Amino acid sequence: MFRISFIFLFFYLSVFAQSPEFRIARLKYSGGGDWYNDPSAEVNLLKFIQKNTSIKTKPEYVFVDASSDALFAFPVLFVTGHGNIAFSPKEIGNLRKYLENGGFMYVDDDYGLDASFRRELKKIFPDNSLVELPFDYGLYHCFYKFPQGPPKTHEHDDKSPRAFGLFLNRRLVLYYTFESNPSDGWADPAVHNDPEYKREEALKFGTNIMIWALTN
Repeated sequence: MFRISFIFLFFYLSVFAQSPEFRIARLKYSGGGDWYNDPSAEVNLLKFIQKNTSIKTKPEYVFVDASSDALFAFPVLFVTGHGNIAFSPKEIGNLRKYLENGGFMYVDDDYGLDASFRRELKKIFPDNSLVELPFDYGLYHCFYKFPQGPPKTHEHDDKSPRAFGLFLNRRLVLYYTFESNPSDGWADPAVHNDPEYKREEALKFGTNIMIWALTN
């Protein structure tokens, strides 16, 4: 289980006492990128998790500003978008504190986020780097089996899907999918018109991410 600090515990339990279900918060960021796209994604993933696991969820769309202490009430932050992402010094400090003290962030490049995300991440953790995860890493096998790593959900090009992690004291605090885009498969069927088998694959993969975040 992840180490959890007093500040994280205080905010998380203050919300958990009122709503014991697992929730995901969308991270609102500056820079002009569409952090808000596909608001049905988390809702559908949380419904799928509740239906197919023993985890109780609250399927709703919630967002938090990167500068707000409200983010400490959520064990998982979700980040996505197509455009630029930029963090202020206050947001950088807040996100560093969140990840150092028990929080987990999942970032899904919706094609166009990569360069700015990597730049901003270096501001948060200048001494840590993303590492590509091998296919035998536990996240890919903790509930559903993904022996080839992240799936290719939304086809924009012919590049292979890849995934990276950022570790602090051997704990995975941030997971990043690139050329994969599973969160598109979480959205309502009419949004991207993905085949049903692709949507199910993406939802299963998202389930693995959330189980790994909650149990490691």
